Amino acid sequence: MSRPMANNQGPQGTNDPAGSTQMFRAFVDDAPQTRQPAAAPSSGPRVGLIVGIVAAVVVVAAVAWLALG
Repeated sequence: MSRPMANNQGPQGTNDPAGSTQMFRAFVDDAPQTRQPAAAPSSGPRVGLIVGIVAAVVVVAAVAWLALG
């Protein structure tokens, strides 16, 4: 026999007996609307990409040299 699954979900609708949703919204709405300016793009990822490409070329060249030498 199979038993129907229990309904473990809360009540449907916007009923929030604890009021936590309302308190959260009040907290978010009261927070100051200051945003930090976006930082200038750093050259870190670009340098890492270039170093990775150079390293890959060196490895391929070394493998080719060992295979042909």
